[in-house]
Amino acid sequence: MRKVAVHALIALATGGVMSTPALCRAYELDPQLDCKSNAHDYISQLLNSRYIEPNPMRVEANSINAFRPIRGSNLTAFGFRVYAVLGYEHDDAIFRKGNGEPISDSAYGVVVNGPAETVESRVREAGSRAIVKQVVPLLITAVLCDGR
Repeated sequence: MRKVAVHALIALATGGVMSTPALCRAYELDPQLDCKSNAHDYISQLLNSRYIEPNPMRVEANSINAFRPIRGSNLTAFGFRVYAVLGYEHDDAIFRKGNGEPISDSAYGVVVNGPAETVESRVREAGSRAIVKQVVPLLITAVLCDGR
């Protein structure tokens, strides 16, 4: 009986670890940031895999929704830790609309911890045409695929 209980606990623990994002290694978003997708596909995949919180932590006036990575998800983009995942798609229930003019029909990206010059260099090396914008000098940079 004791052996069965131990095996059951091991199965539960293993199943719990397998159903959550990988805790030991980073999940790289580089391939999705090639700007060949759309916000719905990009965000829904991260939601379904439980890498980001389902409700945005912030909605900008231009309707960009900022989603917080789930604790322990260890998201990276171009070698930098992801602070927030960005997205907006017109008439899509995943996203909330801001009080201003939407940025475009579909836009998605990330906010990373890293200097804009270094981030931009890595984005270009990867062949992405994403827009790179400094958010906080020397610290935080946004990488955005805009569907315009």
